[in-house]
Amino acid sequence: MSPLTNDVTHDNWSAWILGQRHGEDRAHEHTVRAEITKYADRLLDSVSLRSDIVLADIGTGDGLVGFRAIERAGAAIRVVMTDISRPLLRHAEATARTLGVNGQCAFVHGSAENLQGIADEAVDAATMRAVLAYVEDKPAAMRELYRILKPGGRLAIAEPILRDEALEVCMLKRLVDQRAFNTDDPFFPLLLRCRAAQYPDTEEKVRALPITNYGERDLVRFAIDAGFTDIHLELHIDVRTEDSLPWETFLLTSPHPLAPTLKEVLEENFTREERTYLEVRMRAIFESGQQFGAERIAYLTAKRP
Repeated sequence: MSPLTNDVTHDNWSAWILGQRHGEDRAHEHTVRAEITKYADRLLDSVSLRSDIVLADIGTGDGLVGFRAIERAGAAIRVVMTDISRPLLRHAEATARTLGVNGQCAFVHGSAENLQGIADEAVDAATMRAVLAYVEDKPAAMRELYRILKPGGRLAIAEPILRDEALEVCMLKRLVDQRAFNTDDPFFPLLLRCRAAQYPDTEEKVRALPITNYGERDLVRFAIDAGFTDIHLELHIDVRTEDSLPWETFLLTSPHPLAPTLKEVLEENFTREERTYLEVRMRAIFESGQQFGAERIAYLTAKRP
């Protein structure tokens, strides 16, 4: 397949994966990379990775899962990498050339709902990591995965479940609106404005946004409706203290590709006085080492009969 060409050099997806995910901090990038490689290995284990298969990695991003498959399975495996982002596909192509594995890879531009670049029953296994969360028509994407898999083909996905984060923001909004905080301290109203810039703050918005309008049980329903069998889902919830990042790195991160960085939120939504006040309070909490974060990931595996 010929290299992709397009005048666009970046988009939300490439900006996040190649920069905002780790706050442009190379040390933190290595930490993030080590963590998400564990997710990739889990997906590859779930599809019974072998050297003689064709694997489709849908929403490949920077190619992590696909290149990990080649690293593990060797020179005989073939990997089809798809993504909605042309800049990310060009990045993955360049990585393939650098690694000397471009002959094992094909690159297909398109969304998960419309995999027209892949023929019916063309692949032995399919993987997706943090892709379906951003898809408008999730049932259509699941039907496309079914279509491209050979009979007996395996599917493995890992999706963040972000609904709880959004509902926490909705609860904070209700408390602020009801003046439930018995204080004149402006911290909580300012915090709400900050959080609402990254997550929906009403249940109506939660239901409208692809990243928050589904839960883990919906994933099972989508798989059943598409025709998959042998469906298994595990929800992993990990609550732990946040990484000890420099504050300056944290400012340049965002929680998901559709959210602005914290620095952008502070600069665009607050006056200088509000920004100074909020940043002092938030930084004190962040640097205390006592702030908890929760990660919710749904792992689903299935088979096309």
